[in-house]
Amino acid sequence: MEDRPYVPWDLMDDFITSAFVKVGVPPEDAKICADVLLESDRRGIESHGCNRFKPIYIDRILAGIQKPVTEFEVVKETPTTAVVDGHDGMGMVIAYKSMNMAIEKAKKYGMGMVAVRNSTHYGIAGYYVTMATKQDMIGITGTNARPSIAPTFGVENMLGTNPLTFGMPTDEEFPFVLDCATSITQRGKIEYFARMGMDTPAGMVIGEDGKAMTDSKEILVALTQGRAALAPLGGIGEELAGYKGYGYATVVEILSAALQAGSYLKMLSGTGENGQKVPYHLGHFFIAIDTEAFLGAEVFKKIAGNILRELRASKKAPGQDRIYTAGEKEYLAWLERRDKGVPVGESVQKDLIQVRDMLGLPHRFPFEQK
Repeated sequence: MEDRPYVPWDLMDDFITSAFVKVGVPPEDAKICADVLLESDRRGIESHGCNRFKPIYIDRILAGIQKPVTEFEVVKETPTTAVVDGHDGMGMVIAYKSMNMAIEKAKKYGMGMVAVRNSTHYGIAGYYVTMATKQDMIGITGTNARPSIAPTFGVENMLGTNPLTFGMPTDEEFPFVLDCATSITQRGKIEYFARMGMDTPAGMVIGEDGKAMTDSKEILVALTQGRAALAPLGGIGEELAGYKGYGYATVVEILSAALQAGSYLKMLSGTGENGQKVPYHLGHFFIAIDTEAFLGAEVFKKIAGNILRELRASKKAPGQDRIYTAGEKEYLAWLERRDKGVPVGESVQKDLIQVRDMLGLPHRFPFEQK
């Protein structure tokens, strides 16, 4: 049972939008940024929600390593493809516009792809593939990130958590959305563990000595200093097929850098030669596939829905009363939170108050009325 206080959606949306505007983000762009952040909380994915509003976005803008005004430059374009340079602007705005471009191309030609360079953290990847599913399209996106994952048989953080994300329309109330990192866990989840005073489960992170690390706060420092690395999806070594996660992370790295002549691996550390903070120069890719261009959207959605329903109806393991398909738990989280608002823990409350007071905003939150 959720025991954290809730903040109404409209209040949180207005506050986040207003704060972004205060630090120089144009109003229309600020609305996009707020919606992407809150979509993560709507889906119950708190590793990328409002808890990251201050440390990942506001602080980086104030530090001068992320530009509040986004210059969206189309470097090259064909009827079905485009290369975009985001010039270190707001990653969420760059991603939103890029997926829209891919969707518009898919409407005309069946498929569209946009590759992006010099971007910043774009929030929850599932947001962008859902833009496609709302148009009865398949959406695919991926992004590279600051080094976190060690390659199989290695202990050095080389690859980012590099999510490879798919969204597919169905005839159900929610689409199929597979949005997950190519590591066992992502840095945002460890940040969440640290905020909650929890250890990171053994096996998710390894130190330079090849042994598991569990102290969440220590891990965050060690990851930044290159003294720790996340295990790839599957685990360390080959016994649990960690090479598969390593391989998929590499796929995302290549597609996020090679098509657009962008930065990759250690170039994405966010640290300059003298240890100073510098822009991350991240790369993304966005693909939209129009199901109508094949045998029609209705056929696709019905068969996709049938597959998901049959999976959920299959024989369950002893002690389990339900099988889920990707996107279902997020839909249920939204139904649970729709009328309640955003749950915010103590650390996020402090961040919200700090940003409000620093920027001189008038908002007052329910958790202050004690």
